[in-house]
Amino acid sequence: MEENDMPIDILKSMPIDEICSIKKPSLAVDAIVMKEDKYLLIKRKNPPYGWALPGGFVDYGETVENALMRELREETSLNADSIKLFEVASDPKRDSRFHTVSLIYEVPIWHGEAQAADDAKELGWFTIKEIDKMDIAFDHKDILVNRYLKSWLRLCGDLND
Repeated sequence: MEENDMPIDILKSMPIDEICSIKKPSLAVDAIVMKEDKYLLIKRKNPPYGWALPGGFVDYGETVENALMRELREETSLNADSIKLFEVASDPKRDSRFHTVSLIYEVPIWHGEAQAADDAKELGWFTIKEIDKMDIAFDHKDILVNRYLKSWLRLCGDLND
């Protein structure tokens, strides 16, 4: 039996330090922000290095929605006026550091002037063709190039797979 599959009565009998040592994934959020035909990416200051969607980890006691708005503001100085859940990325290998589950949000309405800050060394706006040729951290290239773009093509009736 995996430690995360333990019945509740067994968990109740365990000391708290043993319960806290049970492996579980970390929870993160990432933002898809567009301007015309370009997507906003940040260049990470910390490992794993490379370009990535703006985002980060959800703090204890914080909603995922508030975490997304906070991370977007901290890394890009942009304020989200509207957010919409696009997908949940949960492949245990998507982050080389540890198992991370990320909620990927579209940010269709935002305001402010994009400026790199906090964990972002720099930022830029890139087309899908440019992104497809770049070194992108995590699974963010796959999310943008293969999943997000294809979802729009299906919506427009240009993709039938």
